[in-house]
Amino acid sequence: MCRSIKTLRPPVLPEEATEDDIRAAALQYVRKVSGFRAPAAHNREVFDHAVDVIAAATAELLDGLEVRGAPRRAG
Repeated sequence: MCRSIKTLRPPVLPEEATEDDIRAAALQYVRKVSGFRAPAAHNREVFDHAVDVIAAATAELLDGLEVRGAPRRAG
């Protein structure tokens, strides 16, 4: 997997992941899977859509994780 994607859940990340953290990880994932650092104009829409979908799924995953032994998040 892409080594530049970091773990975004506590306690690995001391504070809650930001939207920017999540989007950066999604972008790195799409770049790795597609093989493109930046898409050509004709692939831009599908590339950007994939980043949006993966970022949303990542946020949902992080929001639903229960890390045993870690302090419970407020919210």
